Amino acid sequence: MSALLGRDSSLPTANPWLIATAVMLATFMEILDTAIASVALPYIAGSLSASNDEATWVLTSYLVANAVILPASNWFARRFGRKRFLVTCVAVFTLASFLCGSAPTLAFLLLARITQGASGGALQPLSQAILLESFPPAKRGLAMALFGLGVVVAPVVGPTLGGWLTDTYSWRYAFYINLPVGALALFMIARYVQDPPHIKNAIAGRFDGLGFGLLTVWTGCLQVVLDKGQEDGWFGAVWLRWALLALTVALILFIVHCLHNRNALVDLRILQNRNFVVGSLLIFSFGIALYSLITTLPLFFQELLGYTAFDAGVAVFPRGLGAIIALPIITYLGARLDTRYLLTFGLLLFGTLALYFGNITLDVGPTTLLIPIIATGFAFSFCFVPINTASYGTLRPEEIGNASGLYNLIRNIGGSIGISLAQTLLIRRSALHQNEIVNSVPQTSDPFQQRLIALEQYLALHVRSENSSQAALGQLYLQLGHQALLWSFIDFFRYLAILLFACIALVWCFQKVKGNPPSGAH
Repeated sequence: MSALLGRDSSLPTANPWLIATAVMLATFMEILDTAIASVALPYIAGSLSASNDEATWVLTSYLVANAVILPASNWFARRFGRKRFLVTCVAVFTLASFLCGSAPTLAFLLLARITQGASGGALQPLSQAILLESFPPAKRGLAMALFGLGVVVAPVVGPTLGGWLTDTYSWRYAFYINLPVGALALFMIARYVQDPPHIKNAIAGRFDGLGFGLLTVWTGCLQVVLDKGQEDGWFGAVWLRWALLALTVALILFIVHCLHNRNALVDLRILQNRNFVVGSLLIFSFGIALYSLITTLPLFFQELLGYTAFDAGVAVFPRGLGAIIALPIITYLGARLDTRYLLTFGLLLFGTLALYFGNITLDVGPTTLLIPIIATGFAFSFCFVPINTASYGTLRPEEIGNASGLYNLIRNIGGSIGISLAQTLLIRRSALHQNEIVNSVPQTSDPFQQRLIALEQYLALHVRSENSSQAALGQLYLQLGHQALLWSFIDFFRYLAILLFACIALVWCFQKVKGNPPSGAH
């Protein structure tokens, strides 16, 4: 009957927009929680009598558990049914959020965060797969635009919302806020989401315990190395070298195992698909760019302009507005233009904006960067949506679940690497520029002595004369540090631009895929 009516029987009977709303609530909540706790770490450490280093495990434990479950989500969906598994994940995530907020000790909080990360890890690939299958193939660009809205906006909203909740109420409300969102997502998923025939009829096979164990080892080691590498001198620390060795061995064994085992946790034969391979490389690079910029730009406002964490969050918040503005535009253009043109435009715009940020000074005002920040959100959407559309555009519906888990894992790994590289670059380039400035302007030079004397005369009016010399030297050192840090930010933005421009060459390795049909086509 459905064939006679011209309707694909694999499509859901419910309105796809209701399905999209249901799964995007879950995805937005999970991505938001990745970032929302970051600004609350000092408060968590103080409240639970922990050091700042110990508090960082609140983030690390979540990310590791999240990464491990991502590629395994396809097996669980086939074994238990995707809708049932999704409902279970949302319920456990919501309960774990309550336990995080009510945690009496750091150990209890870490256990709750591991539970939260494990249950949240499946939400992104499941939501993406459901979105792709809820709309006909010709409208996958629209589905990816909706998914991209959550992925791009949530990391921007997270720090701002987390800072406001922490300052106004308590760090515990950064977790309690998930409760009403989770309850609404549960209701809508239970009511509107249904499993397609290829999920209902799927045979999951035996669980790949060896593959899951190897995945746990290499993703866990990778996250620990990235989190603690700069702090412990990277490969100067013996334990980090052992962690890198374990990471390398486990990753190689995991790849070999998945390539030679038909019932492996991840079917790596999906990498035979040209568009998916190119898309994975691009989303890895985009993950580096996206998360490094999201982490670094608030630091610029805080470290160099003296903003509070909340004010810095407010300053970068308009990026989400840019992403929202881009959504209807890219949906319209995706129906008419080759996705490769859209992606090339997005990368060019993003790279140009990175170059613009690479020319800023300490004289910027509160609104100087408003338009560029909005434009970065606009560029994010024009990168993320076409990459997703082209990556999945040549896959069969039964391949999407496996591909989505692997794809999201690759993007998250790129994000973790981007954050770590950005932190390392800022620290090391700042030290380098400080040495260069000191060498180019020695203390015996006339400009330095003139500046020192002027500062001494000014400070003598405010402090005792015998202390004015030391106070003047302290002020000059402070200015030196600020200038060196500014140059390290400039280096970061320029390196980011090089990465983005280099990605344009990869775009044209895609096979042509259109996101949407022309208006009126079905």
